[in-house]
Amino acid sequence: MPLSRRGRGSRLAGSRAATSSLPRATALSPKSAGRGALSISHAQLLTRRRHSSEQVPPESEPQADFRSGKWLQEPATGDARDSRQALRARMSSKHRICSQEEVVIPYAYDNDSGSVDLELSNLETIKKGSSSIELTDLDIPDIPGLHCEPLSDSPRHLTRQDPLNEAIVDKLIQSIQRGFSGELKGELEKLTFLGSLSSLSRALPYDETTESFIHSHIAHIVHTLNVLVQEERPHSLSSLVRQEVFVTIADLSYQDVHLLFGSEDRAELFSLVIKSIITLPSVRTLTQIQEIMPNGTCNTECLYRQTFQAFSEMLQSLVVKDPYLENLDTIIKHLDPWLQSVKDHERERATASMTQVLKCLSRHLSLKLPLRFQRLGHLVALMALLCGDPQENVAEEAAESIHYLLHITLRLKYIIHDKKNQQNLKRALTKCREFLELYSSAAKCFYSCPFRIAQVFEGFLDSNELCQFIMTTFDTLKNLNHPCIQRSAGELLLTLAKNAESRFEKVPEIMGVICAQLSIISQPRVRQQIINTVSLFISRPKYTDIVLSFLLCHPVPYNRHLAEVWRMLAVELPNTTWILWRLLRKLQKCHNEPAQEKMAYVAVALLMTLLIQIHHSIGLTMSDVDIPSGLYTEQEVSSEVTPLCFAMQATKTLLLRTCCLQEFNIMEKNKGWALLGGKDCHLQGVFLLANALLERNRLLAQKVMYLLVPFLNRGNDKHKLTSAGFFVELLRSPVAKRLPSIYSVARFKDWLQDGNHLFRILGLRGLYNLVGHQEMREDIKSLLPYIVDSLRETDKKIVLSAIQILLQLVRTMDFTTLAAMMRTLFSLFGDVRPDVHRFSMTLFGAAIKSVKNPDKKSVEKQVLDSLVPLLLYSQDENDSVAEESRRVLTICAQFLKWKLPQEVYSKDPWHIKPTEAGTICRFFEKKCKGKINILEQTLIYSKNPKLSVRRSAVLFVGLLSKYMDHNELRRMGTDRIEDDLRDLLCDPEPSLCIITSQTLLLVQMASAEPKPKQRVNWLQKLMGRSSA
Repeated sequence: MPLSRRGRGSRLAGSRAATSSLPRATALSPKSAGRGALSISHAQLLTRRRHSSEQVPPESEPQADFRSGKWLQEPATGDARDSRQALRARMSSKHRICSQEEVVIPYAYDNDSGSVDLELSNLETIKKGSSSIELTDLDIPDIPGLHCEPLSDSPRHLTRQDPLNEAIVDKLIQSIQRGFSGELKGELEKLTFLGSLSSLSRALPYDETTESFIHSHIAHIVHTLNVLVQEERPHSLSSLVRQEVFVTIADLSYQDVHLLFGSEDRAELFSLVIKSIITLPSVRTLTQIQEIMPNGTCNTECLYRQTFQAFSEMLQSLVVKDPYLENLDTIIKHLDPWLQSVKDHERERATASMTQVLKCLSRHLSLKLPLRFQRLGHLVALMALLCGDPQENVAEEAAESIHYLLHITLRLKYIIHDKKNQQNLKRALTKCREFLELYSSAAKCFYSCPFRIAQVFEGFLDSNELCQFIMTTFDTLKNLNHPCIQRSAGELLLTLAKNAESRFEKVPEIMGVICAQLSIISQPRVRQQIINTVSLFISRPKYTDIVLSFLLCHPVPYNRHLAEVWRMLAVELPNTTWILWRLLRKLQKCHNEPAQEKMAYVAVALLMTLLIQIHHSIGLTMSDVDIPSGLYTEQEVSSEVTPLCFAMQATKTLLLRTCCLQEFNIMEKNKGWALLGGKDCHLQGVFLLANALLERNRLLAQKVMYLLVPFLNRGNDKHKLTSAGFFVELLRSPVAKRLPSIYSVARFKDWLQDGNHLFRILGLRGLYNLVGHQEMREDIKSLLPYIVDSLRETDKKIVLSAIQILLQLVRTMDFTTLAAMMRTLFSLFGDVRPDVHRFSMTLFGAAIKSVKNPDKKSVEKQVLDSLVPLLLYSQDENDSVAEESRRVLTICAQFLKWKLPQEVYSKDPWHIKPTEAGTICRFFEKKCKGKINILEQTLIYSKNPKLSVRRSAVLFVGLLSKYMDHNELRRMGTDRIEDDLRDLLCDPEPSLCIITSQTLLLVQMASAEPKPKQRVNWLQKLMGRSSA
């Protein structure tokens, strides 16, 4: 006996190559309302004949394309199934689609306007108990724009087909199994596999073998389809495979075999098939690609339209039987990112697909409890915003979606209402009817206006759905490519807040999103609308405390955007009094806390805000800021008053009012206020205040440290620098070792590489405070390469900070890092900055002490090379540098196991006591002989900019030429030595000129050849005596 089945040629969507029998825009749809109605004529006649597999002679009358408004025409060639089989038969000759054929996009039948029955006469069959008696379907308003028509409970156009015999079923199963084994290499094999799977689905209702095979191989089917879709070219369309995948999934869905719901691999397949069609290039681009690279006789535009129709039908097949709306919820989840795509053609495709889904669902709606639809508020907001999309096609598709969504919403709310909310639903229905009657004569005007749509839907959304609506609307504010979408979002927010302000529950979350998104909104009108939304919330007593608590205590960036919210709040006078009273109560409660809690919430955030404001106000005048009109008269504002004065006075007042008297006193005594207001010393003032807080109120300082973490990455550089300066000083607290390294060491690593030298200073200062905690040293050691690199900085503060940290870690360094550091430090000997010079020698000495016995031989050369510089700098005119040089020279001697003569430790200059200098010279000449060229090293320092070092170097050269082996000196050559010394004869310092001339004479004498002595033998000596 033949069994009924959803036919391939006349299912819900009609043929695969043509549009769905759930039609696109009809004469009275929101789209056609604005474009003009199309008469039911030749296209519909063609559709009827095509659905009945009749041959129709070609006609030349053009038909409107269902998507882009282009005009296409095609001679119909019978049932779509026959055409596909003919196409497959021609695959071997590479003529897959006749280039001369184009597709007819059929329209609905005369009695199929695509409308829905919003009188809901069949709602009386829905039994919900006695609670639903008072509310009847007569309360459901008509939706303007479409004719009313009874809802069908099942798909129309069902055909009766003969069942498959056992032999055919076996062949189909074998064909499918070959596909599972990986034999799908060519396009023909892939199409054969998909056709077999689709055909086999016909036997599911009556054949147990088929049912068992299909259900036991679901995983294989899903995997194979996944592979087939992935193998399709993502940026071109040249085969039927993608289209046949959609058809196969639809065929199985009609038999209640869902390949896209359930497990993770099915969800992955769903995402993949959506992406494969939505992300294709636009039709124009696809056509251009075909013109550049022709692919046989394939008509790309025709193939695209067939493929998209198959995709739309696939989505519709998922919601034909969806009583709990869980399938709709999943479809929205997967289409959501594409509905918000920045690419116009992707957004248009996603919107058109959603329209078809909602249209199909509205025509076959049969709801059952419990409903699992969780995205109503999100979907309403998204489609309402798309109604204002700058792309006309997207806006028209969204308007049609809103039409069907409103019908679905009415039915949904009707079935789930109970006695408690029956009156609310009645009021919402009455309000809805009033709006719809108002716009019944201007349907297009209604559907193209997002805030009017919000007015209609608002009464039907519960508190959770309202929050979804708000969050979705805020999310679209990030769409900077389309200012009109921002404007629509602002209108939606304000409309919803005005009409449903009493039903919001998640106001803190909404406030958080407002503060987060305000900085990216550039349009003044939209900013004002959002601030007006805050005004509505704070004016309502139910939300006043919530909004105040959030604005005062929530870790948001306290910058000009949040200040604008406070400044631009628009509330009526009675509400202003109420808000100020609640604000005062909150501050009093905060002040009644124990002493260590006083600033923990409001005052801490306020203190940081004021310090940041001080930083921003440095250098500004009153003409640089906007003063609210009427706040001051011209006579009241002195010319000496600046924005910095206001910020400074507010900070002082805050410290005094929060009983931080000792901290205030420390700032007064140490000129902290002047430091805070200085352009180059602002951070010094911040350090002073932070240290005062840490010294006088340790527990409060520890809380401030934790509260500062959110500030460190917010705002501009001035904002960050002030927060960071306060933060790094508080790291001296013992509690700092409990901070996760991501908030301390990892952050300082980024600062050490920052282009702003102030951040590098703060990074090193923070590390220095942390290195005092033994537990943190191991983490800090990972930053040693960055710290050593800081020694090469030109900024004195950076170099000194790096040296201070390295002094703490030098004993734990590995030899490679130690040797690299010693080479860098050696280059700092003689630095013109006395502190850098002195501390570099200090660290060098500490490094020598830290060298382990196995590594001493490797650094001996570095130690020997440092002897002459240290010896000469012991004569530096800066006493601290000279003293440190002698101390480190002693460390070097101990390393080399030498005992220095006592004359080295004399503080008298060498040129005053040349005898002592001679002793020192003889010692070093003897010890260094054969190890380093001590004379050449000394000569280098004869050009040192410091007089004391130049003079000592010249004197030492003269003494060396006197005491060293003259033959060795002559082998070395003295010409260069003499040239360098002659240059110094013109030095303006007389003492240096005298010492230079004496040294030059000693060098010349040492280099001169001695006269040969006359040899006299013993006989001559004897005769000489005799004659005498």
